[in-house]
Parts: sequence; structure tokens; C-alpha cells
Amino acid sequence: MSLLEREMPGVRMTPENIRGKRLSLATNLGVAVVALAVAAIVVFGLDIGGWVLVAVLGLLLYLAGLLYVAGRVEGKRAARDRMWKTLIYSACILAVLPLTSVVWTLISKGAERLDATFFTTSMNNIGARDAGGGAYHAIIGTLEQVGIATLLAVPLGVMGAVYLVEYGRGRFALTVRFFVDVMTGIPSIVAGLFILSFWVLIVSPVFNDGRPQYSGFAAALALAVLMLPTIVRSTEEMLRLVPGPLREGAYALGVPQWKTIIKIVLPTALPGIVTGIMLAIARAAGETAPVLLVAGGASAINFNPFSGNQMSLSLFVFQQAGDASKYAPARAWTAALTLVALVLILTIAAKLLARRNQLTR
Repeated sequence: MSLLEREMPGVRMTPENIRGKRLSLATNLGVAVVALAVAAIVVFGLDIGGWVLVAVLGLLLYLAGLLYVAGRVEGKRAARDRMWKTLIYSACILAVLPLTSVVWTLISKGAERLDATFFTTSMNNIGARDAGGGAYHAIIGTLEQVGIATLLAVPLGVMGAVYLVEYGRGRFALTVRFFVDVMTGIPSIVAGLFILSFWVLIVSPVFNDGRPQYSGFAAALALAVLMLPTIVRSTEEMLRLVPGPLREGAYALGVPQWKTIIKIVLPTALPGIVTGIMLAIARAAGETAPVLLVAGGASAINFNPFSGNQMSLSLFVFQQAGDASKYAPARAWTAALTLVALVLILTIAAKLLARRNQLTR
């Protein structure tokens, strides 16, 4: 005989006695329906808003009604738990709704120009009354600019983070960390102005007979400036999460510090480092102001990132969205969808590569 049966002889031990009463699904749905109905009557009866206000007021009334009904059935403690759980689920749904709306809008409006012409032609010799034209030149520009920026920013960012975590001590490390934090918040147009004043106006004339030279490489430099602090900060945080005993075990076996970092610390933190790098790449791919300032944009295809104006997908979207042609909005939406799809493909590929490296270790 259990302790509860000894203290309460008249009570029979059943699952219902142990778990207590539970609020039924029908009652839960009934509370939700009544809350929405009352909210609709109040909002539309007083003419103070639309369906968004009905949903917000209905949620508040539902939480209050759920707390009352669940408190009568399950008890106050279980009722509070149910209310907070519902609030968390509601917040999650509200956070996902904007993302779902953006994805649906991109797909629905961007599907109009998903054809071979869009991906194989440029805007060269395309007038306002021409329905054709594509973003091939912008896709090439984005891949080259973001690729060069990644090659420049990733090694510098990872090595800077390794220094801050493994070697950095004293005032110099604090100074480096401070400037990295400052660079994280600088506007993208400031990075474009820096590269414009330094590279385009000072350095490029040396290689171009004294004339300033716009180029995709200049845009890549500006994007690398924007990517660098994100990579440093994310990599630093991932390296700090690597357990100390892994380093200590390697040192106890006589492994040098540089080899411990390369063979143990970096592979352990690789998934997080890849995530930070992909966040930086996504930000760089969507920047418009730096590309406009130092690459200029072009309607024709330019495969050479070191000479001549060059387009990018973000700049293409910006220009087409402001074009007076009735065919321009469709191009802008399809280019935006292409940019999102490109970043998604790169992210998935990087995640799979990082996972494969983890499995082969």
C-alpha cells in the first residue's frame, strides 16, 4: 500500500488521481472562439480597427479566459503554466508570420519572370518599352564581388578571432576588440565612402593612367569591410565555447599551441564559424549603397571585376524598383527572389560541407 493510500484510506489510486484533471481540447477551442467573437464585436461595433486589432485583442481575451477556466479545472499552478506556454507558442507564431509573408510575397511576385531569358541575358539595349531583359550580368557581379570579399574577409576574420581568444592579452587586445565592436555598427554607406576615397580616388589612378577606376573589386573591398567584424565576433564566441580540457589535453601530450588550434579548436568550432560566415555573406550580398558608390552599376555583362563598372543583384533590384517601365517591377521581384535563393543555396552547401568535415574526423 502506498503512502497516499495509507493516509487517505477512502481514495483509490488511479491515473486520474495522480495526474489531476486536464482541460479538454474542446473547452480550449471554445475559449478561443468566444475570445475572438467578443474581440470582433468590440472592435467592429466601436469601429476602432480591423482584423489585426481583432487578433491582438482576441489573443489577450483568450489568455485571460484560459487562465480563468484552467484555474477552475486544473488549479492555479497548472493554469499559469498553460497560460505561459500558450503565450510562448503565440510569440513563436507571430515571429514566423513575417518571414512566411516575405517568402510568399517573393515567390508569388517573383515567379512571373522565372524564365531562361532572365538568367541568360542582361539589360544591355533594353528600353523602357521592352519586355525582355534579364539579370545575368547582376548575378555574375554578385558572385564575383561576394566571392572576392569572402576570400579577403574570412581568413582575416578567423585569424583575428583566434588572436583575441588564444593569444590576445593586455591593452592591444582590448583595443582590437573595441574597434571590432565599433565596426559592427557602422552603416554600409560609410564603408562605401571609405573605399571610394581610398581605393577608387587614390589607389586605382596609379593603375589606370591617372584616372579613377570603378570596379567590382572596389565593391568587394567595401563588402569585406562590412563582413569582417561579423566574422570576427561570431568566430570569437564560437572559439570561447570550445571546452578548455580539449586544449589542456593536447598541451599535456606535448602538442604545440598552433597545432592545437588548427587540429582541435577550429574543427570543434567549425559549425558555428560557418554560421557566422554565412551571416556575413548574406549581409554582403544584400548591400546596395557600397556597390552603387564604387562599382557604379552597368547594364552590360562585365566578367572582369578589376576594370569597369559592374552590377550586382541588390543594385539591380534597387534600379528596377525605381524604373518607370511597367516591366521593371517584375524584374525587381524576380531578382530579389534569385538573391534569396542564391544565399539559401550557399548556406545549405556550407552547412553540408561543415557537417561532412565533422563526420570525417
